[in-house]
Amino acid sequence: MPSFDTVCDPDMVQVRNAVDNAAKEIGTRFDFKGTSAAIELKDKEITLLGDADFQLQQVEDILRAKLAKRGVDVRFLDKGQVQKAGGDKVRQVVKVRSGIATEDGKKIQKLIKDSKLKVQAAIQGEAVRVTGAKKDDLQAVMALLRKEMSALPLSFNNFRD
Repeated sequence: MPSFDTVCDPDMVQVRNAVDNAAKEIGTRFDFKGTSAAIELKDKEITLLGDADFQLQQVEDILRAKLAKRGVDVRFLDKGQVQKAGGDKVRQVVKVRSGIATEDGKKIQKLIKDSKLKVQAAIQGEAVRVTGAKKDDLQAVMALLRKEMSALPLSFNNFRD
């Protein structure tokens, strides 16, 4: 029985490369000389540092440009609140989303069930497995999910015949 997994996983190697390139650009840009502007990646959290909100926004723009250049979807980023970090400095933590949340998994499952296609969807951890009798039905589900769940950067893997 053909099946595939619907997942939401970023390419962490490309994310790390984008953060490293952004840090290098921040270190060499003239308007950041002598400031505390910085960016770092730990686990799946990117920390942005700056002297003011405006500078923090510039650092985020650089990061987004580097991610887009490397083909990483910026919908993986969950921005946190801007926090004061001693003196005049500000910090913002941006989490890199990985895996499908339980609520989103339930939405995907309900969407597939309401589509009246002859497929079954099962939530398996941070992925949703879709099985059906025909490949055409599975491809229709992929198209439906891309269209309806555009807020999530979904990808499909583990396609089995």
